[in-house]
Amino acid sequence: MRGLAEFIMKGRKQAIVVVLLLGLIPMLNLLSPVIVGLVALRKGLQEAGMVLVWAVLPLAAWAVAGDIVPLVMLFGITGLAWFLRETESWELTLLASILVGVSIELYMRAQPELLNVVYAQFEAYLSAQDLQMVSLEQFRATIPSFFGAVYMILAILLLMLARWMQAALYNPGGFQTEFHGLRIEKKVAAALLAGMFIATVVEFIPESWVFYMMMPLIFSGVALVHGLVGKRKASSMWLVAFYGVMPWMSQLIVMLALIDSWYDFRSRGPNSA
Repeated sequence: MRGLAEFIMKGRKQAIVVVLLLGLIPMLNLLSPVIVGLVALRKGLQEAGMVLVWAVLPLAAWAVAGDIVPLVMLFGITGLAWFLRETESWELTLLASILVGVSIELYMRAQPELLNVVYAQFEAYLSAQDLQMVSLEQFRATIPSFFGAVYMILAILLLMLARWMQAALYNPGGFQTEFHGLRIEKKVAAALLAGMFIATVVEFIPESWVFYMMMPLIFSGVALVHGLVGKRKASSMWLVAFYGVMPWMSQLIVMLALIDSWYDFRSRGPNSA
C-alpha cells in the first residue's frame, strides 16, 4: 500500500489513473475513495476535487447497476478526510461519520423494494433455522440502521487506511500515535449518552439510532486497548485475543470508553507523562 501511495502522490495524473482503474473492479472499487481521501488529507479539498470528478465516473456506473455503496463512500470519505485535515481531531471526525451511516439508512428507507428483499432473505433464514428469538417487527425496524452503522464503520476504517498511507509517507509512526491517543472527551461522551437516551424514549427518532451513538465510543474503546498494550509494550497476542472476543463485548467496550472519558487510563500508570 505504501508503494501505491507513493505513486499517487507523484501527481494528479497518477491519482486519476489509479481511481479510474480501481473504480472498475468489484470490491477493489472501495479503494478509490481511499485514494481521494489521501489526496484530501495531504493536499486539501480543491486538489481532491479534481481527482474526485474522475473517481465518480466508474462508481456512478456501479450505482446505476445497483451498487451505490462505493459512490456513497467516495463522497463520505472525501468529506471526512477534509474534516479531519481541518480539525485534526479524530473525536470530531468520528461524530461527523454518523452522517455517512444516516445517509445509507435514508437511502435504504427510500428503497422499499431493496428492504423487502433483505426482509425476505432474513425471514427465510429464520424459517430454515427454526429460530424465533427475534421478532420480525423488531428486525424490520432495526435493519436499516444496522446497515447504516456497518457502512459507518467501513467509512471510518477506509479513512484510517488513507491516514495510515499519509503517515507512512510523510510521518512514519504518526498514525499509531494518533490512534493510540484517540479518546472521547467528557462533554462529547455525555452528549452521546444523551443521544442514546433520547433515541429510546422519543417516538419520532428510531431507537436503532443507538447504533450510531455507540460507534465513536467503540472506536475509542478499541484505541484504548491498543494504547494500553503499546504503552506497556505488551505482547501483540493481547490484541489478537481482544479482537477474537470483540464481537461479543461491544457493550463492555462502550462502558470502558465511557469510563476512560472521565478517568483517562492512558495518562495513568507506568510511562505516564
